[in-house]
Amino acid sequence: MSDSRWTAFKQSPFLPATVLLLLIAAAAGLFAGSYTYAMANPTPHNIPIAVTGAYDRPTARRFIGGMDQALDASLKLHPYGSREAAVQAVDQQEVFGVIEAPAGGRAIALDVSGASGSTVAQVLAEAAVKVGTVSGTPVTVHDLKPLQKGDPRGLAIFYISLAAVIVGMVGSIQLSVHARALNPLERIAVTACYALLGGFTIAAVVDWWLGALKLPFTESWLILALTMFTTGVVFTMFNTLFGRWAMLPTWGLLVLLGNPSSGGAVSWPLLPSPLGTIGRWLPPGASVNAQHTAVYFRGHQHALPFLVLAGWAVLSCAVFAIWRDRHPGGRPVEPG
Repeated sequence: MSDSRWTAFKQSPFLPATVLLLLIAAAAGLFAGSYTYAMANPTPHNIPIAVTGAYDRPTARRFIGGMDQALDASLKLHPYGSREAAVQAVDQQEVFGVIEAPAGGRAIALDVSGASGSTVAQVLAEAAVKVGTVSGTPVTVHDLKPLQKGDPRGLAIFYISLAAVIVGMVGSIQLSVHARALNPLERIAVTACYALLGGFTIAAVVDWWLGALKLPFTESWLILALTMFTTGVVFTMFNTLFGRWAMLPTWGLLVLLGNPSSGGAVSWPLLPSPLGTIGRWLPPGASVNAQHTAVYFRGHQHALPFLVLAGWAVLSCAVFAIWRDRHPGGRPVEPG
């Protein structure tokens, strides 16, 4: 291509169109790849589980060893002095189940927790039945924390969190297109308003209209609102730093990396190890964790998910405030 043709091409709308064509194609492949890598073949990596009772007797050791072998040495045993203490650990989401070996018999009791992660509970229950059959050990499986009837696969929390993440991000993108003249404080205020209204709508549709989940309404609403606000200002931060290309880092952080690693569709012990660690420190994972605890483990809420969401929100607002002159929006201040 001659210099004159290249110059004409650079000045035409075909250059950005070509760049977008290539980026969209790459994004499609990365989107499919990230979700397939994280969720298509859940594999145990590190499953914390409580053991209590006479778990050191030969029958129990043989059963636990068989479980560990069946799960590729992924069980991480946490001994507790009583069943009550072990169940409390499940409520605190420190372990995903309880193996109890009564002192007076051969039978093993496995308590799983569907609410802690339906995929993990299924993996544990299936392995226990197989190991019990092979070893000749009677096994009873009980679900300590079953999922709600309207959410038999435990995906509703992932879906409502995903909705908050995507709509929060898209809302901010639309503000940058259709309300570019908003000044920084106005932009943050409008983001907060659509987050509050959007979070309320998501919770109302899922609970009041569909009846899929019985939510602790106010807590769930505020978690969804905080999620929408955080993802909205994350885009605003990247819009400040990268201008019209802000969609790339936002999509990469929240959708390609954040949603597959959130633990909503596949519990973190079954995710590839790096994703299981990283996901808890990103907005989608923090939202899923906070919502999950609010719905199924009331009274045992943790501060970390809220600190993660608030930390991303504060960082994003701070970057926007410090470098607001670089943001493509806003309007000149009229002389007083």
